[in-house]
Amino acid sequence: MLIHWAVVPTCLPVILRRCHGCASARLRADGKFRVNANHKLLDAWLLALCTACGETAKLTVLERAPVRSVRPELLDRLHHNDPGLAAELLQDPVLGRRNRFTLDWDGAWRLDTGGTDHRDAEVLDVSVRFAARIPVRPVRLIAEACGLARAEVERLVAEGRIVSAVRLSGKLSGDFGFTMKP
Repeated sequence: MLIHWAVVPTCLPVILRRCHGCASARLRADGKFRVNANHKLLDAWLLALCTACGETAKLTVLERAPVRSVRPELLDRLHHNDPGLAAELLQDPVLGRRNRFTLDWDGAWRLDTGGTDHRDAEVLDVSVRFAARIPVRPVRLIAEACGLARAEVERLVAEGRIVSAVRLSGKLSGDFGFTMKP
């Protein structure tokens, strides 16, 4: 029996980067942008607030970009503070390297199993789809969906009762599948 699970974001992740105002290393983006024009050049930043002191940090999206080189749709989304654009930009690895931040996805995602219980089935073929690049341990997903302890899932993997083409012990952020045998 083939089952489809989905890992979907519930909110924007926490940004891990040192605050300029205090010693905190956690920033929260709420999808607001600042766009500045200097003659024919544009600068754009994604604004993030420190979770401890409330200081605003600017994550550079565009820097001294000629106005004609910026797609009109992107400029429109920046001006309208599109939260979908903020989510896309936060997951962009180039933006993360340029602004020296990483993301903390704890509490910002959920597993959608379709709401049905398939514990009675002989063999389960499960396809897991990620709606965003959220790094999660597959063992944690399986344990959460099946109501098992992570140690129990690791034991089932070691016994060969849960098999996959990908390594289930590390973190994954891309689609994968596995088979669970009785």
